[in-house]
Amino acid sequence: MVSSLLLVTTLCFQTSGLQTAVNRSNITPDIPQPAVSLTPEMRGDIFMARKMYREAAEVYQTGPADSAVLANKIGIAYHQMLDMERAKKSYERALKLKPNYAEAINNLGTIYYAAQSYRRAITQYKKALRITPDSASILSNLGTGYFARKNYQLAFTTYQRALAIDPDVFEHRSTMGILLQERRVEDRAMFHYYLAKTYAKAGDIEHALIYIRKSLEEGFKEREKFNKDPEFAAVRKNPEFDQILTAEHKVI
Repeated sequence: MVSSLLLVTTLCFQTSGLQTAVNRSNITPDIPQPAVSLTPEMRGDIFMARKMYREAAEVYQTGPADSAVLANKIGIAYHQMLDMERAKKSYERALKLKPNYAEAINNLGTIYYAAQSYRRAITQYKKALRITPDSASILSNLGTGYFARKNYQLAFTTYQRALAIDPDVFEHRSTMGILLQERRVEDRAMFHYYLAKTYAKAGDIEHALIYIRKSLEEGFKEREKFNKDPEFAAVRKNPEFDQILTAEHKVI
């Protein structure tokens, strides 16, 4: 999907450049401009960027019926509309067309996660990682699956692996693309504590402080962990650390 959007941008830029060149050379500017033909995938991607998910799904379905990529993107469009049944069928169809499609396997895992079938979600994430072991997004999802099952140590270890691959993995906000990252957790205070701990261990003080504050705003009760956990040793040297811990946080 990203490559498709970049292609549209490139073509538009080249067309604009051609018109500028014509004007500058004083050639009669009635030369026909090359038409930019948008494929159903490109058009669907544009609707996704505008958060027009129903329209995106409809346009994607006008594309090749044997495209695993389109089947996966149709699933994501339905997923964004919270139509989990159709999303699941689309992901499964993508996998019939391309059994080793790691992104569709991951997305199927997010369906199970949404249904609170965390064990099955973890199974899918692990299956996807056997195909693409260096996917930070899938590792992030696997960590969240472990977190949902309260296996916090495994979640913490998995989050560290994800962050080592992509320092921005937990900051991604795009609703487009071919792979979904799961963000929904029941205990957000504990979740933000572990993200703070993950960033602190990685030496990212700025993000560690952000998530310490978020955990406290979400009602995290074990403040002493920030003073005792060895991962926060470097964070404790930052003047902002004491300000955050001593402040009164209105629980959101």
